[in-house]
Order: sequence, then structure tokens, then C-alpha cells
Amino acid sequence: MASKVPARELYIGGKWVKPVKGKRFDVICPFDETVIGSIPLATKEDVNAAVEAARGARSSWGKTTGAFRAGFLRAIAAKVKEQRETLARLETLDNGKPISEALWDIDDVASCFEYYAGLAEKLDGRQWAEVDLGEEGFKSQVLREPLGAVALISPWNYPMLMAVWKVAPALAAGNTAVLKPSEHASVTSLELAAIAQAVGLPAGVLNVVTGLGVDAGAPLSTHPGVAKVAFTGSVETGRRVNVAAATNLRPTSMELGGKSAMLVFDDVDIDKAVEWCLFSIFWTSGQICTATSRLLVQDTIADTFYDRLRTRAQAIKIGDPLDESSRMGPLINADQYKKVLGYIQRGKDEGCHLLTGGGKVTGRSKGYWVQPTIFTNVTPQHTLWKEEVFGPVLACATFVSEAEALRLANDHEFGLGGAVLSADEERCRRVAAALECGVTWINCAQPCFCQAPWGGVKNSGFGRELGEAGLEAYLTLKQVTTYTSPDVWDWFSPPSKL
Repeated sequence: MASKVPARELYIGGKWVKPVKGKRFDVICPFDETVIGSIPLATKEDVNAAVEAARGARSSWGKTTGAFRAGFLRAIAAKVKEQRETLARLETLDNGKPISEALWDIDDVASCFEYYAGLAEKLDGRQWAEVDLGEEGFKSQVLREPLGAVALISPWNYPMLMAVWKVAPALAAGNTAVLKPSEHASVTSLELAAIAQAVGLPAGVLNVVTGLGVDAGAPLSTHPGVAKVAFTGSVETGRRVNVAAATNLRPTSMELGGKSAMLVFDDVDIDKAVEWCLFSIFWTSGQICTATSRLLVQDTIADTFYDRLRTRAQAIKIGDPLDESSRMGPLINADQYKKVLGYIQRGKDEGCHLLTGGGKVTGRSKGYWVQPTIFTNVTPQHTLWKEEVFGPVLACATFVSEAEALRLANDHEFGLGGAVLSADEERCRRVAAALECGVTWINCAQPCFCQAPWGGVKNSGFGRELGEAGLEAYLTLKQVTTYTSPDVWDWFSPPSKL
């Protein structure tokens, strides 16, 4: 079959460069398992070249004004908008998410660049900010400076968008970057490099190296030339990345796994709550770190809620991801497909009640298609309650009181997202404050905005992306203190001339 994705090389120092070892990795379409192209496989030698290119550009780029950098970010946003349909189609072919979702993602990519362009401009006015010392004779000011060349490692579930969550603030702050996207969905990250080249982004400011984690991600994480490592992915890999960066005393930010809980109280509008519940677990086929994959429903409405949940789940349109009316696509690859089906089987084996789904999508002989699956009567001892499935699988339990709901929600190793659905505004605020997580929704679940901070606690990681915090994560503070008094600093008095 002819390639359906552009044939790209590594992007290093403003040029397209073949990997030193000349190897490539097949891009397999999740719909039907066909090979639709390939990506270059970087190794340590290529990573070294990319880091050197980023380090070579850091001084000139870091000394530019925020307004200057904002011009490039806005130019990239404009190109993304121009190529919206093409980029979304590539995302769908590579990742498997429905085109309706991919279009939304690409819109958010452009918005993210525009948002950080605005913050870059404001950064100029925040330089030399004075600190109130509470005394005369000295003046203290603060400079916000870029860290240098940073390493950015992004996941496969939102390939272009989550790469840009890192790239946009890093560049806005004046850093240069080496982006290493997941090998399972790298196509649009290479297209981002092409856009950067097209708008004339100076060579070395953004470098993109695709490849396997062990061959490209590991040497990037351990490279002494990077000033920071920002990572989104699994807990297991995140631990390795964090340890690797720590050997060079480099800071990291980690956005890792989740097993978020949705708490539904008995005063809700059930139909509205069911819609948010479906959206938050079956959007992107459940392959979302913040998916509310644990549902806690107040016992007095549980039967009615489950009935409507089952009916609505069975009505989800699972079809050709390139059809804008499709609402759910396949999983990313064969390994994820096998893993999710394995979790479903464990749920059955451990005695959880299968409400709907529970297997492969019928009529699909090729591709990685799994039914929207819901289990009830799940307890904290069950695997489906404890472990992140990262697929379209919902584990449900009931509660009697608010205190019980919070105990069940918080008694978990993860703390990324959480949601509370209730008509009682005061209860919503109380529960949102009590949930042990970094992102909390009230009467909704899953919406994300580039203006608001994003990140988790516990084993879900540390540090924040997006919002003003996302920019600050790529800046370091320099204190500049000036002696302003006309008096001599007479600590060591000069010897007497007598």
C-alpha cells in the first residue's frame, strides 16, 4: 500500500537528517492494521546531535524578547489552522481517534500556541520586578530567565496536542527544545517540525527526534546537556526518566497515570450525569490519563443510573474514525488491545458484574476495536479498581454517604483527576476541595483548557503544565540586588592613619 503519511526524517538543527543507523519504524493504522508509512528511528548519536543543536541555539534565542518569540508562536498557530484538516486526518490515521476528536485537538494546538504567545509578550513586562525588602540602602529585583535546552517527552494518546503543551511554553520562555514523541504516534510531531521550518523558526530552537524509548528516550533523559526533562507517560517509565535526570541533578516534571473517580450524588439530573460519565471514560476510547474510570454512585439512584448508562453506552456509534459522526475508534496498537482485553477478562474472573460490553467489537476482523465496557459491583480489592486500564472500561461502585464516597475516592495511589456531580453547590465545592487530586471537575468531567493548570499528586506525578504555571515551569529566577546608599559599606573599618 502507498504511504498515507508524509515521509520525514529527524529534524535537527533546522534540517531534515537521516538517522545515523538508518533504521525506520512502521506506522500501523489502528483501524485495519495496514502499514501506512514509517518514521525514522533515532539512537544515542542522533540524540546527541539534537541536544548540541539545541544548546547551540539557546544563547541567541534565550536573549530575544518575549514579543519576538511570540511572533513565531503565532505564525505556527496560523499554519496549524491552515493545515487543520490535513493534520487531523494524519492524527486519526496514526492514533485511531475519531476525526471529530482529532479536529478538536488540532484546534487546541493552535489555541495553545496563541495563548503562550500572549504570555511571552507579558513576560517582557515582568522582568526587573522589584522586591520589597522593607529597608533602605538596597534594591532587589527579579529576572525570569530560560533554563536552556530542555528535553520534552510526549505520549501517544494526544500526539500533537500534548507535545505542544510542552513545546509552546518552553519556547515562549526562551528555551530551546528536543522533542521526543512516542514511537506509537509520532507523525504529527514531525509535521510540527515542518511547520516550524516553514515559518522560519531559527535553526536548533526546536528539534524532533523520533524513536524507541530505550534508544532515544533514555539517552535524552540522561543527557547532561539538557537543563530539564518534561515527561508524560506511564508511572513505570516516569520513574526511570526521573532517576535518569536526577543523576545530572536536572529538574523534571512528571504527568503520569491516573485512576480518577467520579462521584454522583442522588440529587443530580440523571440524564446529564450519564452523558458526562460516558464522555469522561469513552472519549478517546478511554485512553486518557484523567479518565474517570472509577464511578461512585449514591445507592439510592444506582439501579436507575446503571440502566440508563447501559442503554447509552450500547448506543455509542463505533465506526470508521474518518467519519465525523463516529464517536469511538480503536485502541492505539496490538499491545494495548491485548492489555485491555486482559483487564476485562480479569474483571470477569474476579466476579465483577458485567453490565455491558466486555469484548471485541463484532464485525471487525482487523484493527484494535474494543466495546465500551462497564462493570458494576466492583470493590477496592478488585484489579479494575486498583489499576489503570487505559481503555474503554468503567468500574462502578455505590456509596451511602458523602464521607464514604470521599474515602473510596481518595484511598488510591493515584491523584490526577476527579469529578463531583450534584445539584448542591456547597457540597460540590466541599467535595472538590476534599478530593486528593490535581484536576477536579464540578458537574462535568474531562474538559481541559490551556489557560488552567494541569497535573497530579501522589503517583500521578508532580509539576504543572498549562496556564501560567506551565510557563513558569520553564523559567528560573535570578535575584539582582543593588546597593543604592551613598554611604560607604563600613563593616571592616579601615585602619587609622594616626
